[in-house]
Amino acid sequence: MTRRRFAFNRETIQLDDSERASIPGSFIKLTDGYTWYEQAGPINGKPVIFINGFSVPHYLWEHTFQPLADAGFRTLRFDHFGRGWSDRPDVVYGPDLFDRQIVDLLQALHIETPVNLVGSSMGGLVASIFANRHPDLVDRLALIDPAGMMNLPVYLQSLLLTPILGELILALSGHRTLPSGMAGDLLYPERFPQYVSDYLPQMQIEGFRRAILSTLRTRILFNSRSVYEQLGQADIPTLLLWGRFDQTIPLTIGEEVHKLLPQANWRVIEDAGHVPHYERPELVNEMLIEFIK
Repeated sequence: MTRRRFAFNRETIQLDDSERASIPGSFIKLTDGYTWYEQAGPINGKPVIFINGFSVPHYLWEHTFQPLADAGFRTLRFDHFGRGWSDRPDVVYGPDLFDRQIVDLLQALHIETPVNLVGSSMGGLVASIFANRHPDLVDRLALIDPAGMMNLPVYLQSLLLTPILGELILALSGHRTLPSGMAGDLLYPERFPQYVSDYLPQMQIEGFRRAILSTLRTRILFNSRSVYEQLGQADIPTLLLWGRFDQTIPLTIGEEVHKLLPQANWRVIEDAGHVPHYERPELVNEMLIEFIK
Protein backbone atom coordinates (compact mmCIF):
# COMPACT_ATOMS: atom_id res chain seq x y z
CA MET A 1 0.00 0.00 0.00
CA THR A 2 1.47 3.36 -1.05
CA ARG A 3 0.48 6.46 0.91
CA ARG A 4 1.26 9.94 -0.36
CA ARG A 5 1.21 13.09 1.76
CA PHE A 6 0.98 16.57 0.29
CA ALA A 7 -0.36 19.83 1.68
CA PHE A 8 -4.17 19.95 1.46
CA ASN A 9 -4.16 16.46 -0.06
CA ARG A 10 -6.41 14.02 1.73
CA GLU A 11 -6.19 11.43 -1.05
CA THR A 12 -3.35 9.56 0.60
CA ILE A 13 -4.02 6.01 -0.61
CA GLN A 14 -3.00 4.65 -3.99
CA LEU A 15 -5.22 1.74 -5.02
CA ASP A 16 -2.67 -0.93 -5.92
CA ASP A 17 -2.47 -4.74 -5.63
CA SER A 18 -1.52 -4.69 -1.94
CA GLU A 19 -4.38 -2.33 -1.12
CA ARG A 20 -6.90 -4.40 -3.07
CA ALA A 21 -5.79 -7.53 -1.22
CA SER A 22 -7.03 -5.98 2.04
CA ILE A 23 -10.50 -5.09 0.72
CA PRO A 24 -13.45 -7.53 1.03
CA GLY A 25 -15.15 -8.46 -2.21
CA SER A 26 -13.79 -9.22 -5.66
CA PHE A 27 -11.89 -7.34 -8.36
CA ILE A 28 -11.76 -7.90 -12.07
CA LYS A 29 -9.62 -6.20 -14.72
CA LEU A 30 -11.66 -4.46 -17.42
CA THR A 31 -10.76 -2.20 -20.33
CA ASP A 32 -10.34 0.90 -18.15
CA GLY A 33 -8.95 -0.72 -15.01
CA TYR A 34 -9.94 -2.86 -12.04
CA THR A 35 -13.60 -2.91 -10.99
CA TRP A 36 -14.76 -3.95 -7.52
CA TYR A 37 -17.87 -6.17 -7.50
CA GLU A 38 -19.91 -8.60 -5.41
CA GLN A 39 -22.40 -11.30 -6.41
CA ALA A 40 -24.99 -13.23 -4.42
CA GLY A 41 -27.94 -15.55 -4.93
CA PRO A 42 -28.37 -18.73 -6.97
CA ILE A 43 -26.19 -18.96 -10.07
CA ASN A 44 -29.18 -19.82 -12.24
CA GLY A 45 -31.36 -17.02 -10.84
CA LYS A 46 -32.54 -14.09 -12.97
CA PRO A 47 -29.63 -11.60 -13.13
CA VAL A 48 -30.25 -8.29 -11.35
CA ILE A 49 -27.59 -5.60 -11.74
CA PHE A 50 -27.56 -2.69 -9.29
CA ILE A 51 -26.12 0.61 -10.55
CA ASN A 52 -24.93 3.28 -8.13
CA GLY A 53 -25.53 7.01 -8.28
CA PHE A 54 -23.21 9.98 -8.75
CA SER A 55 -20.78 9.36 -5.91
CA VAL A 56 -22.18 6.89 -3.34
CA PRO A 57 -20.56 3.48 -3.92
CA HIS A 58 -21.95 -0.03 -3.52
CA TYR A 59 -23.28 0.34 0.04
CA LEU A 60 -26.14 2.25 -1.57
CA TRP A 61 -27.73 -1.21 -2.02
CA GLU A 62 -26.96 -2.47 1.48
CA HIS A 63 -30.64 -3.12 2.25
CA THR A 64 -31.55 -4.42 -1.23
CA PHE A 65 -28.69 -6.52 -2.59
CA GLN A 66 -29.02 -9.54 -0.26
CA PRO A 67 -32.83 -9.50 0.12
CA LEU A 68 -33.24 -9.85 -3.66
CA ALA A 69 -30.61 -12.60 -3.69
CA ASP A 70 -32.60 -14.36 -0.96
CA ALA A 71 -35.68 -14.03 -3.18
CA GLY A 72 -33.94 -16.15 -5.82
CA PHE A 73 -32.27 -13.58 -8.05
CA ARG A 74 -28.59 -13.58 -9.02
CA THR A 75 -27.59 -10.13 -7.81
CA LEU A 76 -24.55 -8.07 -8.77
CA ARG A 77 -23.39 -4.75 -7.38
CA PHE A 78 -20.21 -2.94 -8.35
CA ASP A 79 -18.46 0.40 -7.98
CA HIS A 80 -18.33 2.89 -10.83
CA PHE A 81 -14.84 3.83 -11.92
CA GLY A 82 -13.69 6.71 -9.74
CA ARG A 83 -15.78 5.61 -6.75
CA GLY A 84 -15.67 3.07 -3.96
CA TRP A 85 -12.96 0.46 -4.48
CA SER A 86 -12.81 0.62 -8.28
CA ASP A 87 -9.89 2.23 -10.11
CA ARG A 88 -9.73 5.94 -10.90
CA PRO A 89 -8.43 6.00 -14.51
CA ASP A 90 -7.44 9.37 -15.93
CA VAL A 91 -10.24 9.52 -18.50
CA VAL A 92 -13.46 11.42 -19.17
CA TYR A 93 -16.13 10.25 -16.72
CA GLY A 94 -19.10 10.40 -19.03
CA PRO A 95 -21.72 8.11 -20.60
CA ASP A 96 -19.24 6.14 -22.72
CA LEU A 97 -17.12 5.14 -19.73
CA PHE A 98 -20.04 4.10 -17.52
CA ASP A 99 -21.71 2.18 -20.35
CA ARG A 100 -18.48 0.42 -21.33
CA GLN A 101 -17.86 -0.63 -17.73
CA ILE A 102 -21.20 -2.45 -17.59
CA VAL A 103 -20.73 -4.12 -20.99
CA ASP A 104 -17.22 -5.27 -20.03
CA LEU A 105 -18.37 -6.47 -16.60
CA LEU A 106 -21.20 -8.60 -17.99
CA GLN A 107 -18.87 -10.17 -20.53
CA ALA A 108 -16.03 -10.75 -18.06
CA LEU A 109 -18.33 -12.40 -15.51
CA HIS A 110 -20.08 -14.46 -18.22
CA ILE A 111 -23.49 -13.15 -17.19
CA GLU A 112 -26.22 -14.32 -19.49
CA THR A 113 -28.34 -11.59 -20.97
CA PRO A 114 -30.88 -10.07 -21.06
CA VAL A 115 -30.45 -8.70 -17.53
CA ASN A 116 -32.60 -6.69 -15.14
CA LEU A 117 -31.13 -3.29 -14.27
CA VAL A 118 -31.90 -1.37 -11.09
CA GLY A 119 -30.41 2.13 -11.03
CA SER A 120 -30.54 4.89 -8.42
CA SER A 121 -30.07 8.60 -9.20
CA MET A 122 -27.24 8.84 -11.78
CA GLY A 123 -27.37 5.04 -11.85
CA GLY A 124 -30.92 5.29 -13.20
CA LEU A 125 -29.66 7.53 -15.97
CA VAL A 126 -26.73 5.19 -16.72
CA ALA A 127 -29.14 2.22 -16.79
CA SER A 128 -31.36 4.13 -19.24
CA ILE A 129 -28.39 4.96 -21.48
CA PHE A 130 -27.38 1.29 -21.43
CA ALA A 131 -30.94 0.21 -22.31
CA ASN A 132 -31.05 2.66 -25.22
CA ARG A 133 -27.72 1.48 -26.58
CA HIS A 134 -28.22 -2.24 -25.93
CA PRO A 135 -31.97 -2.97 -25.82
CA ASP A 136 -31.36 -6.63 -26.60
CA LEU A 137 -29.32 -6.97 -23.39
CA VAL A 138 -32.08 -5.67 -21.10
CA ASP A 139 -35.09 -7.57 -19.81
CA ARG A 140 -36.56 -5.08 -17.33
CA LEU A 141 -35.55 -1.68 -16.02
CA ALA A 142 -36.17 -0.25 -12.54
CA LEU A 143 -35.33 3.45 -12.11
CA ILE A 144 -35.22 4.97 -8.62
CA ASP A 145 -35.23 8.80 -8.54
CA PRO A 146 -33.11 8.88 -11.73
CA ALA A 147 -30.93 11.90 -12.54
CA GLY A 148 -30.48 13.74 -15.83
CA MET A 149 -33.30 16.30 -15.77
CA MET A 150 -32.02 18.74 -13.16
CA ASN A 151 -31.17 22.37 -13.84
CA LEU A 152 -27.52 23.29 -13.47
CA PRO A 153 -27.10 25.11 -10.11
CA VAL A 154 -25.43 28.49 -10.46
CA TYR A 155 -22.84 27.69 -7.79
CA LEU A 156 -21.60 24.75 -9.88
CA GLN A 157 -20.74 26.98 -12.83
CA SER A 158 -17.32 27.72 -11.34
CA LEU A 159 -16.62 24.03 -10.81
CA LEU A 160 -17.63 23.08 -14.32
CA LEU A 161 -16.20 25.93 -16.34
CA THR A 162 -13.05 26.90 -14.41
CA PRO A 163 -10.74 23.87 -14.17
CA ILE A 164 -8.15 25.26 -11.74
CA LEU A 165 -10.78 26.77 -9.45
CA GLY A 166 -12.77 23.56 -9.39
CA GLU A 167 -9.78 21.51 -8.29
CA LEU A 168 -8.92 24.07 -5.62
CA ILE A 169 -12.44 24.21 -4.19
CA LEU A 170 -12.70 20.44 -3.84
CA ALA A 171 -9.18 20.15 -2.43
CA LEU A 172 -9.95 22.70 0.29
CA SER A 173 -13.58 21.93 1.13
CA GLY A 174 -14.68 18.74 -0.62
CA HIS A 175 -13.95 16.61 2.46
CA ARG A 176 -16.77 18.54 4.18
CA THR A 177 -19.20 19.47 1.43
CA LEU A 178 -19.45 16.10 -0.32
CA PRO A 179 -20.34 14.02 2.78
CA SER A 180 -22.72 16.69 4.10
CA GLY A 181 -24.43 16.70 0.73
CA MET A 182 -24.96 12.96 1.01
CA ALA A 183 -26.90 13.47 4.24
CA GLY A 184 -29.39 15.47 2.19
CA ASP A 185 -30.27 12.31 0.26
CA LEU A 186 -32.14 11.07 3.32
CA LEU A 187 -35.41 12.28 4.76
CA TYR A 188 -34.24 11.21 8.23
CA PRO A 189 -30.41 11.29 8.17
CA GLU A 190 -30.27 10.87 11.95
CA ARG A 191 -31.67 7.35 11.53
CA PHE A 192 -28.89 6.29 9.16
CA PRO A 193 -25.56 7.77 10.36
CA GLN A 194 -23.67 5.03 8.50
CA TYR A 195 -24.89 6.44 5.17
CA VAL A 196 -22.41 9.29 5.54
CA SER A 197 -19.70 7.47 7.52
CA ASP A 198 -19.52 4.71 4.88
CA TYR A 199 -18.93 7.41 2.26
CA LEU A 200 -15.67 8.66 3.74
CA PRO A 201 -13.11 5.85 3.04
CA GLN A 202 -13.36 6.20 -0.76
CA MET A 203 -12.38 9.86 -0.48
CA GLN A 204 -8.89 8.88 0.70
CA ILE A 205 -8.08 7.06 -2.55
CA GLU A 206 -6.07 9.01 -5.11
CA GLY A 207 -8.16 10.23 -8.03
CA PHE A 208 -11.55 10.53 -6.31
CA ARG A 209 -11.89 14.31 -6.69
CA ARG A 210 -10.68 14.17 -10.28
CA ALA A 211 -13.38 11.62 -11.14
CA ILE A 212 -16.10 13.66 -9.42
CA LEU A 213 -15.13 16.85 -11.24
CA SER A 214 -14.87 15.09 -14.58
CA THR A 215 -18.38 13.67 -14.15
CA LEU A 216 -19.78 17.09 -13.32
CA ARG A 217 -18.03 18.66 -16.29
CA THR A 218 -19.59 16.23 -18.74
CA ARG A 219 -23.00 17.61 -17.60
CA ILE A 220 -24.42 14.09 -17.71
CA LEU A 221 -26.53 14.96 -14.65
CA PHE A 222 -28.13 17.99 -16.27
CA ASN A 223 -28.53 17.61 -20.03
CA SER A 224 -29.98 14.15 -20.53
CA ARG A 225 -33.66 14.68 -21.31
CA SER A 226 -33.15 13.03 -24.69
CA VAL A 227 -32.18 9.79 -22.94
CA TYR A 228 -35.66 9.46 -21.45
CA GLU A 229 -37.32 10.61 -24.66
CA GLN A 230 -35.59 7.77 -26.48
CA LEU A 231 -36.33 5.27 -23.72
CA GLY A 232 -39.99 6.25 -23.86
CA GLN A 233 -40.11 4.93 -27.42
CA ALA A 234 -38.65 1.56 -26.43
CA ASP A 235 -40.52 -1.60 -25.57
CA ILE A 236 -38.76 -2.27 -22.25
CA PRO A 237 -40.89 -2.89 -19.13
CA THR A 238 -39.96 -0.11 -16.72
CA LEU A 239 -40.62 0.56 -13.05
CA LEU A 240 -40.22 4.20 -11.98
CA LEU A 241 -39.98 4.86 -8.24
CA TRP A 242 -39.66 8.23 -6.52
CA GLY A 243 -39.30 9.30 -2.90
CA ARG A 244 -42.11 11.67 -1.98
CA PHE A 245 -39.77 14.07 -0.17
CA ASP A 246 -36.72 13.88 -2.42
CA GLN A 247 -34.79 17.15 -1.97
CA THR A 248 -31.96 16.14 -4.32
CA ILE A 249 -34.17 15.56 -7.37
CA PRO A 250 -37.68 16.76 -6.42
CA LEU A 251 -40.84 14.85 -7.18
CA THR A 252 -41.84 17.49 -9.75
CA ILE A 253 -38.91 16.31 -11.90
CA GLY A 254 -40.05 12.74 -11.34
CA GLU A 255 -43.42 13.67 -12.80
CA GLU A 256 -41.63 15.08 -15.88
CA VAL A 257 -39.67 11.83 -16.28
CA HIS A 258 -42.91 9.88 -15.96
CA LYS A 259 -44.45 11.86 -18.83
CA LEU A 260 -41.48 10.89 -21.01
CA LEU A 261 -41.85 7.21 -20.03
CA PRO A 262 -45.52 6.39 -20.67
CA GLN A 263 -44.79 2.66 -20.41
CA ALA A 264 -43.43 2.97 -16.88
CA ASN A 265 -45.16 1.66 -13.77
CA TRP A 266 -45.03 4.86 -11.66
CA ARG A 267 -44.90 4.54 -7.88
CA VAL A 268 -44.30 7.23 -5.25
CA ILE A 269 -42.67 6.03 -2.03
CA GLU A 270 -44.06 7.79 1.01
CA ASP A 271 -41.93 8.92 3.93
CA ALA A 272 -38.69 8.76 1.93
CA GLY A 273 -36.16 11.06 0.30
CA HIS A 274 -33.78 10.58 -2.62
CA VAL A 275 -32.87 6.96 -1.82
CA PRO A 276 -36.18 5.29 -0.89
CA HIS A 277 -34.67 1.80 -1.28
CA TYR A 278 -32.24 2.66 1.52
CA GLU A 279 -34.82 4.28 3.83
CA ARG A 280 -37.86 2.11 3.02
CA PRO A 281 -36.45 -1.23 1.82
CA GLU A 282 -39.44 -3.13 3.20
CA LEU A 283 -41.57 -1.39 0.56
CA VAL A 284 -39.16 -1.03 -2.32
CA ASN A 285 -37.77 -4.57 -2.18
CA GLU A 286 -41.28 -6.00 -2.42
CA MET A 287 -41.99 -3.80 -5.46
CA LEU A 288 -38.74 -4.82 -7.15
CA ILE A 289 -39.30 -8.52 -6.54
CA GLU A 290 -42.84 -8.37 -7.87
CA PHE A 291 -41.79 -6.36 -10.92
CA ILE A 292 -38.83 -8.52 -11.91
CA LYS A 293 -40.57 -11.84 -11.27
